[in-house]
Amino acid sequence: MLTGLTLTEARAGLAARKFSARELAQAHLDAIGRLNTALNAYITVLPEADVLASADAADARYAAGTAGIMDGLPIGVKDLFCTKGVRTTAASKMLADFVPPYESTVTANLLSAGAVFLGKTNLDEFAMGSANINSAFGPATNPWKRKGDEATALVPGGSSGGSSAAVAAGMALAATGTDTGGSIRQPAAYCGIVGLKPTYGRCSRWGTIAFASSLDQAGPMTRSVADAGLMLEAMAGFDAKDSTSSNRPVPAFHKAVGKSVKGLRVGIPAEYRAPGLPAEIVAMWEQGIAWLKAAGCEVVDVSLPHTRYGLTTYYIIAPAECSSNLARYDGIRFGMRKDAPSLDGVYEATRAAGFGQEVRNRILMGTYVLSAGYYDAYYLKAQKVRTLIKRDFENAFENVDVLLTPTAPSAAFAQGENMDDPVQMYLNDIFTVPASMAGVPALSVPVGLNDAGLPLGLQVIGKHFDEETVLSIGGALEAAAGFTHTPSVHAGAGA
Repeated sequence: MLTGLTLTEARAGLAARKFSARELAQAHLDAIGRLNTALNAYITVLPEADVLASADAADARYAAGTAGIMDGLPIGVKDLFCTKGVRTTAASKMLADFVPPYESTVTANLLSAGAVFLGKTNLDEFAMGSANINSAFGPATNPWKRKGDEATALVPGGSSGGSSAAVAAGMALAATGTDTGGSIRQPAAYCGIVGLKPTYGRCSRWGTIAFASSLDQAGPMTRSVADAGLMLEAMAGFDAKDSTSSNRPVPAFHKAVGKSVKGLRVGIPAEYRAPGLPAEIVAMWEQGIAWLKAAGCEVVDVSLPHTRYGLTTYYIIAPAECSSNLARYDGIRFGMRKDAPSLDGVYEATRAAGFGQEVRNRILMGTYVLSAGYYDAYYLKAQKVRTLIKRDFENAFENVDVLLTPTAPSAAFAQGENMDDPVQMYLNDIFTVPASMAGVPALSVPVGLNDAGLPLGLQVIGKHFDEETVLSIGGALEAAAGFTHTPSVHAGAGA
């Protein structure tokens, strides 16, 4: 079925005229119509006429021989990317009616490459969360179910949970995500898809609603490793409007998949063998190591001694930057406004009504660590530790080409579980945060199912701007695992 194709397969089918871009788009619109009420993966679905008009234009380019690398491929866009003329909410009441007059650089690049946008996918409000339960538009739901338990709804991971659910369920061939501390990789692992966080600066942040500016990075969420490379080619590139954007050339990333990995050195960080790590995660990790050894890789034990401070450091720096970035939502310039007798009253009423509990928690936390008397004790010290974390990776990469770790400490959990324990929720990102702190590329690859029939992922972490080696190793894991399972609890899901 057309909704079960990879980007690479769909692109080949369109080029060979086996089906049209209109047929491909219609199949995905039909899937959204069947499944989105249950999964809530999309906040906004674009009008059918607009989607099909974009598909028709792609068909014309294929007929003329001028098709781009994403031409005619229907994708979801995380509702954190500003899209000209299309509502962009950040899953918050604060921006519930915001329609940007401009296009983010990443989405503009995808449109230039011919992608067909289906709609805007759900997320944790302002990308703050690990389960997609903090959205003002309701939680997104994972299309997977535990074996023998059809009643329990599982989280799709966060913050890019709507994107991961849409791709896994066949409601998009791929989707954009953003990753601040694991928000592409962790939901990809929970939903059995591929998620790539590129090197910080590889994709422009311009036009992407900010959470933590020194950490936020856009990336692809796809059904195969080659697809992630293909989509990254379209998304990436220098942008003069973003001072943190890299001016490095964009390689043909998808061509890295399938290359021999023989002789590459794979580091296994001792610190990721956390106490109490579930046996199924350890077994999956050991299996991944065995697969890479069989492919000719050399496995090397390494140490990242400051890893244990990664989560703590992240939850000082990220809320501090969030506090500064979200100060602009004051009811005066744009977004929601609640009237009050005084200016201070407008600020207070607007922010109390517009922000959800988790966002308020992080703003308060960030304001505290930036306040007089605490700045040096918390924020400045956290920045110093972040430098040590980055140095750990640099030291490790003097001896190895990539690192291999689990993506998450568990499979997807049920909606409602852990919600009364914020520390437990934050621990979902324990394996993904360090790579974000260091700004290095990292890829989550689905490699199998646990005893409950839920997907598990392994994470490949690489050197700065060496996404190609990360993708090569990821492709080798994908080929060895042969992961082809799709969720089947909803009619047509992943078909």
